[in-house]
Amino acid sequence: MRLLTFTPTADPADTAPRPGVETDGHVLDLAALAAHAGVPLPHDLLGLVKAGPAALHAARRLLEGDRPAHAVHRTEDVRLSAPFRPGKIIGVGLNYVEHVEESSRSLDTDKELPPRPVLFSKPATAVTGPGAPILHNADLTAQLDWECELAVVIGRTAYRVSEEDAYDHIFGFSIVNDISARDQRRSGQWFFSKGQDSYAPFGPVVVTADAIPDPMALDLSLRVNGVTKQKSNTRHMLFPIARLIADISSGMTLEPGDVIATGSPSGVGAGMVPPEFLVPGDTVEATVELIGTLTNPVVDAR
Repeated sequence: MRLLTFTPTADPADTAPRPGVETDGHVLDLAALAAHAGVPLPHDLLGLVKAGPAALHAARRLLEGDRPAHAVHRTEDVRLSAPFRPGKIIGVGLNYVEHVEESSRSLDTDKELPPRPVLFSKPATAVTGPGAPILHNADLTAQLDWECELAVVIGRTAYRVSEEDAYDHIFGFSIVNDISARDQRRSGQWFFSKGQDSYAPFGPVVVTADAIPDPMALDLSLRVNGVTKQKSNTRHMLFPIARLIADISSGMTLEPGDVIATGSPSGVGAGMVPPEFLVPGDTVEATVELIGTLTNPVVDAR
């Protein structure tokens, strides 16, 4: 299933985001379908993730039943939001070999491949949705950069999970654009550089794990103003998804609704010769195969 959070645009008074399913050029309102069928279902996508397999099964059954007209919307008649606000966003740095090289050249990181995943966090307040602006504050940065990443959505609590069992804890997959103010690293720390408001565009949908046959074989790319800057495949990850979940959960509980941004391939702005960075007026499109394209404009936030 292709799950999302949306607001209908036909009625200006109807401003409540609700969970939906994207199918055949339409968005189905899960809350409306549940009410019509008399089936209890969480009223938001995060609640659906946290409710576990039974709720997901109930949502699937709703798609097989009657679809009243008020529960069916054309995709052009809805506005998407970020799927939900994660409890934790765990970023993975230097997880593609070519990105390790370009980072060592342009960002003064280690030239050697990391022996274990390089982890950092983004606050939930950094999340923004498809079509929402990436905020460029020139008082804080002149080096606003992009990173297209496959996002793993946790669906089952994971603590000290083995690589063999890691996939049992995945709800689905999405896209995160790991926006960074390269000139706001502080003594090597990335939190403010990567954690400012709007620095985690997330969406446009969450695709359930059963609909992605092999998440380690997905093409991903990023364009700025229509020009391709990044192009790779998740098979080139240094640490694959199962290893990331095992490593993170070795000392940190992963909870339903947590998101792992699995790292960026090469082609970031800081690695260009000469470097290129985002400015107000730019449009950024991050694409992952089988998931879709996450598009965000860059706006002046001063």
